[in-house]
Amino acid sequence: MFQSFRDVFAALRGDPVAAGPAGGPAALRLACAVLLVEVMRADPEITAGERQAVLEALRRRFPLGDRELHELVGLAEQASRSASDFHQFTSQLNDELDQPAKVAVVETMWQVAYADGAVDAHENHVISRIAGLLHVTHGEYIAAKLRARQAAGL
Repeated sequence: MFQSFRDVFAALRGDPVAAGPAGGPAALRLACAVLLVEVMRADPEITAGERQAVLEALRRRFPLGDRELHELVGLAEQASRSASDFHQFTSQLNDELDQPAKVAVVETMWQVAYADGAVDAHENHVISRIAGLLHVTHGEYIAAKLRARQAAGL
């Protein structure tokens, strides 16, 4: 486990030897986690439901234990606060994910936004910007939003 977190830091530093090819799986996990955390942080009031939605989304996507998930979210929160833009994270996903997987990331961001029962304008803006950087079409974006909204029972 600690090796994978060293890999995450290596990927953030841009150390291709330590991080492996294209940043490796640790960098992919961190990129996904940061984008979900960005949606959570976009809401002025972070709820326990939103935090739980981030953890559950990461649990479904990656085979990590509870401690590792919480550590990943902690790292993502740190990376989110220190990042100047989304490019380093979206470019990682663009390099490693196919189009359906990128649409699934956008849908998961919507699930986080809907976790508290309402979408804040800032959440909407963040998801829209990230979807554009992931080259998700407007139709895919709207379909992902509608699926997440329906899953939330709204």
